[in-house]
This record gives sequence, structure tokens and C-alpha cells, in this order.
Amino acid sequence: MNIAVCDDERKVREQIRDWILELKPNCQVELFPSGEALLCSSFSFDVIFLDIQMEHMNGIETAEALRKKDGEAVLIFVTALKEYVFEAFDVSAFHYLLKPLKKERLASVFRKGVQEVERKREQEGRQLLVRTRKRNVAIKIRDIYYIESQGRKVEIHTVKETIEMYGTMNEMEKELIQDFYRCHRGFLVNMAYVVEYGADYIFLGNGEKIYMAKEKYAGFVKAYMRYLKGGGASLV
Repeated sequence: MNIAVCDDERKVREQIRDWILELKPNCQVELFPSGEALLCSSFSFDVIFLDIQMEHMNGIETAEALRKKDGEAVLIFVTALKEYVFEAFDVSAFHYLLKPLKKERLASVFRKGVQEVERKREQEGRQLLVRTRKRNVAIKIRDIYYIESQGRKVEIHTVKETIEMYGTMNEMEKELIQDFYRCHRGFLVNMAYVVEYGADYIFLGNGEKIYMAKEKYAGFVKAYMRYLKGGGASLV
């Protein structure tokens, strides 16, 4: 497992590295003094500890660039100010740590981060077998944006294409109960692509707007919060 620690304070970088190696001695830990240095690295990292308050390019700006370069990394922010926590959600941060760092707290967050990496690897292989009139298609579940009801058929909207098949939303909901939510009788949405929501809509990372039934709003908010707290990560 490859870990990156990016902080402009050398002592902090080394402290995080030492604690990580105590917890997981066989992982590879790379240290970076700035966001620019991290972005220039050719390595692909599973977990990234990223300081927010850095000169030149701060942690939020670095994270935005990282998401374009490597959207899969588990991102853990390190900050001395609580107000940055809300900005962390905008770049799909997995968690955050407040300075001064505490070993026990870092250990807890790091273990959860490792579990999230393992969960992502497991989900990478999950597929949905779709049978249409002309072909059988195995779709990676993580590639599905949402599913839409079209009478006796359903449309599966993915990152590559839209596939139409005979089936019901109830069948799809049972098949995709993990990480998906039935926000409307006609829509089943992948929570990993949610970027914004309101009382009657959900915006996805691909720019599409999905309707939210009013009676589904409270249930969606609870499910989405459980998803995030349980380690769910954005694919946006």
C-alpha cells in the first residue's frame, strides 16, 4: 500500500510517517513538502495525508488537482482550523485530523482509511450482468450513475453508455441495495456520484439532475449520511 504525507512542516511529515509505519510496517510512505511536489510525483497513492494550510498552493487547491489526476485516493486532511472541514467535503475528503495531532486519533482514522481502500478494491470487481435482446453485458457497478424506469423496461445510465433492458425498478433495487438509493419511483441513484441535493432534486457528477420525491427526502439524507460515515467515497 502506497501512502503520501504532504505537509510543509518537516516534523509533522516525519511524525505521521513514523506513526503509520508503526501501524503498518510493510507500506510505502512518501513525504512531500508542498502540494506542487505531490502533484509532480509519478506514484499512485492509496491514502494521502494532506495539510491544508500551506504556502503557494494550499491543501484544498492541491486536492482539487489531485481529484483530476487520481480520483481514487483516500484523502485525509490535516488542519489546525475546524472551519476548513466543510471545504474538505467539496473535494470528497474521506476524513480530517486536527492539529496538534494525537497518535490514537490518527491511528483510528488511518485504520478506517485502509478499510476504505480494501472496500474499493473489493467493489472494483462487483458487476451487474445485464441481458438485452441482442447481447449480454457485464457492467461494473461502480460505473453506474443511475437507473431509470421506462415502463416495462429500465435504462441503466453508465459512464460509457445507456443500456436498455426488460426489468423492474424493484428488481434493480434488490440487486443494488448497497450504495444505491431509490429517490423516486422512477430513479435509483448511485450515492457515490452525488455532488448536490435538495428537497426535490439530486445533482450527479456527470451534470445530470435526478428527481427526488418529497416523501423520499428525509430517508435519502439519512442513507447518504450513513454512506459517508460508513466510509463511502465519491467517484466524482
